[in-house]
Amino acid sequence: MKILILCTGNSCRSQMAHGFLQSFDSMLEVHSAGTEASGKLNPKAVAVMKEIGIDISHHTSDPVEKYLGWEWDYVITVCGGANEACPAFIGKVKHRLHIGFEDPSEATGTDEFIWSEFRRVRNEIKAGFWNFYKEEIQN
Repeated sequence: MKILILCTGNSCRSQMAHGFLQSFDSMLEVHSAGTEASGKLNPKAVAVMKEIGIDISHHTSDPVEKYLGWEWDYVITVCGGANEACPAFIGKVKHRLHIGFEDPSEATGTDEFIWSEFRRVRNEIKAGFWNFYKEEIQN
C-alpha cells in the first residue's frame, strides 16, 4: 500500500502524519511532499513527535514533483485553514482524501502557547490518521 501525504511546506503536518502512519503499520509505504517544500523539517514538529516516541528527524522535505510519476493507493492532503491552498495532485491515484489540520507553525504568542499548539495539532493528526487507518487500511 503506497500513501502520499501532501501539504504546502512539507515541514510540519504532513511530516507528523507520515510518522504516525508508519508507526501504525511498518508495512505501509508512506511518503510526504509539498507544493512549496521548505527543504527542512520544523524543529518543533520533530520535538513533539519525539516526546511520544516517534522519530521523524530522518525524514526529508521533498517537492511534490519528485512523486508525480508514481502510482498511489492514497493521496491525502492535510492543509487546514480556509486561506491556505491545498495542493492538487495529478497522477495515478486510486483514492484522494483530505484530512485537514491547522498549521501550528503559524501560532503566535508565548513559547508555552506555541508548544501547546504543536502538541494539540499533533494529537489531532494522530486521531485523524488513526481513524483513516482503521477505516480505510484495515478494512
